[in-house]
Amino acid sequence: MLLYYVTDRKQLPGPEPRRRGLLLAKIAEAARAGVDYIQLREKDLPVRELEALARQAVRICRENRDQQRETKLLINSRSDVALAAGADGVHLPSDDLPASDARAVWSASRARNAKGETRNVIIAVSCHTADEVRRAEAEGADFAVFGPVFEKVGTSLSMGLEALRTACHGGMPVLAIGGVTLQNARACLEAGAAGIAAIRLFQANDISSAVEELRLFARLG
Repeated sequence: MLLYYVTDRKQLPGPEPRRRGLLLAKIAEAARAGVDYIQLREKDLPVRELEALARQAVRICRENRDQQRETKLLINSRSDVALAAGADGVHLPSDDLPASDARAVWSASRARNAKGETRNVIIAVSCHTADEVRRAEAEGADFAVFGPVFEKVGTSLSMGLEALRTACHGGMPVLAIGGVTLQNARACLEAGAAGIAAIRLFQANDISSAVEELRLFARLG
């Protein structure tokens, strides 16, 4: 089972410097707990500030990685920031460029870099329909993040478990997102999801405990 922590420092308390510090602490906690992926999703930051934060996050992930699982850091939408910061890949919104184009940009940049990169890029794509999942797979995405499966706080939008089940019928891993909690995560896995993606589930809880409980669901089937 894949676990995917999506960051949102605005949900953390205090002024901006404190929020960033708390966010980096959460990223370290997630890496130590063996979360598979972290998506740095701080869309409101200017590019230079986002890159600086991404560089810190990359360093923290590598310094705190679990012995059995290496946490990969993806940057939301910005392939340029991901490349500059040394991140592991990029997460593309559903209306962003195709995964194939992002991979080509990444490969071309690596070819121009004298130092080179030893890691292959990881590309995740947000999807809201089964057709979007199929398209992302055809365009070469590594996995899809599908949702919102359950009703999100402050909205009435949800796709439901049946839509998730349909989206999971292809050959590419699909992660469930949107209103996922420790109480309903197992239902997502039973519907065919290859993992769980969330903000609040990780950021508002003790990550180590949440990861342990989620991985227990996977072992129990």
